[in-house]
Amino acid sequence: MVFSSLEFIFRFLPIFLLAYFATPAKYRNAVLTVGSLVFYAVGEPVYVFLMIASIAANYFLALGIAKYRGRNSGRLLLMLAVLIDFGGLFFFKYLGFFTRNICALIGRNAPEINVVLPLGISFYTFQIMSYVIDVYRGKYSVCRSFTEVAAYISMFPQLIAGPIVSFDEVRPQLEKRRVTVKNIEWGIMLFVVGLVYKVLFANKIASLWNDVMTVGVMGADTALVWLGAWGYAMQIYFDFFGYSLMAMGIGKLLGFNFPGNFLSPYCAVSVTDFWRRWHITLGRWFREYVYIPLGGNKKGRARMVLNTFVVWLLTGLWHGAAWNFIIWGMFFFVLITAEKLLYGKLLERHRVVGHIYMMLIIPFSWVIFNITDLGELKLYLCRMLGGIGLPAALGDAVGKSVSLMGRYWWLLIICAVCSTSIPMKLITKHRNSIVVKIVLLLLFWLCVYQLSIQKSNPFLYFRF
Repeated sequence: MVFSSLEFIFRFLPIFLLAYFATPAKYRNAVLTVGSLVFYAVGEPVYVFLMIASIAANYFLALGIAKYRGRNSGRLLLMLAVLIDFGGLFFFKYLGFFTRNICALIGRNAPEINVVLPLGISFYTFQIMSYVIDVYRGKYSVCRSFTEVAAYISMFPQLIAGPIVSFDEVRPQLEKRRVTVKNIEWGIMLFVVGLVYKVLFANKIASLWNDVMTVGVMGADTALVWLGAWGYAMQIYFDFFGYSLMAMGIGKLLGFNFPGNFLSPYCAVSVTDFWRRWHITLGRWFREYVYIPLGGNKKGRARMVLNTFVVWLLTGLWHGAAWNFIIWGMFFFVLITAEKLLYGKLLERHRVVGHIYMMLIIPFSWVIFNITDLGELKLYLCRMLGGIGLPAALGDAVGKSVSLMGRYWWLLIICAVCSTSIPMKLITKHRNSIVVKIVLLLLFWLCVYQLSIQKSNPFLYFRF
C-alpha cells in the first residue's frame, strides 16, 4: 500500500484516523503501532513478523545497554544489537550481491539466492540503530515504554521511505502531543501538495525517460539522452519529495513534526551543497554515526579523504546492492573531495558557474543511479559525452529529440520552477487563503482521477 493509492486515501487513512482520534490520548501510541503494522503487513504479510521481532529485540537490548553502559557488558550488548540489525540488512540486501561477486572472483558458480527485500528495511534499520547507539552514548535516557519504542520504529508515515527520524526528535511527541485544527489543515495541505508532486509531476515526467529508453542509446543523439536524463532527474525528485511531504502531512495529522528531507536541491551550486539539501536525514545519519566517529575532518587532510571515501562507499551501498550504486557513490566521493580540496570556494563565489556545473552533474549522476546494467550504462554515459559517434540514422534521432521536446517542454519548465523553493514558500505564506485551499482541493480531485485510470504508481525509493 502506498500513500498515492486510492486504497490508502479512501480506505486505510480514514479508518485509521477514526480509530486514532476515538482512542484516549494515553493509548494512541498503541493504536499507532497496530495501525502501522497493519499498513506494513498489507505489502509485507510475512516480513511484518521480522519487524515485530526487531522491535522487541532492540527494546530489550537498549534497556540492557542503558543498565550496563560504560562496562564491557554494555559494549557487548551494543555489538549484539549491531549484529542483529545490520546482519538482517546484510542478509536480505547484500548476501546475494557479495556471494555472486566473490564466486566470480574465485571462478566458481554462485548458488542461487532468492531473497525478497523487505520494504523500507534500509530506512527502519538506520532508525533503530540510531536509537541503540544514542542510548549507549548517553545522549538521552533509555525509553522504558514498549509502545513508545514500537511506535517510533514502526510509525507508518515515515516507515517505508523516511525521513529517518532520531528518537529524541519525536520523543516529546510520543510522550504527549496535541493536535490542533491548524495542524490538521496544514497536514492536509502538505499531503495534497505531495500527492500532486507524485501523481501529476513524477508519474507524468516518468514517460520521458521511458520514451528515451524505448528509442535506445544507439538510436538517440546526445541531446535526446540528456533530455531523458533530466526527465529522470525530475521524476526521482518529485517522487521522493512528494512522498516526504505526504509523510510530513500525515505526521501533522497525528501530532508529529517530522524534519524536512529536501531544501530545493536542484538549486545547489556544488555537489557539497546538493547533499546538504537532498535526503537531508540520510546525510545527517552518515555524518553522526560514520563520518564524525571516524574522525571527520579533524585528523588531517588524508584522514578526511579516507573518511569521505568510507561514507560515500556506504551511501552507494545503502541505496542498492549493485555496482552502479557503488560507482554512483564513488562519483560523488571524487567530486566532493575535489570541491573540498580544489574548487569548492570558487563555485560558492561564482554562483552562476556553480548552477551550470550542477545542471550537468545532477542528470549525469542520476543516470548512473538508474541503469544497473554496466554495459548499457557505459553506452548511455558515452552518448551523453558525445563519445559513441553519430547515430546510424541521424535524421531520425534529431527528429525524435525535437518530437519529445515538443511533447514535454512545458512539463519540464513547470518541474524546473516547482523544484525551486518558490511554490512551497507561496503555499506556506498564503496557506490561510481560501483561493489556495480551493486550488489544492481541485488538484486533489484531479489526482484522484489520474489514480483511477493509472495502473501502477510505486515510489522509486521503496526499493531501498
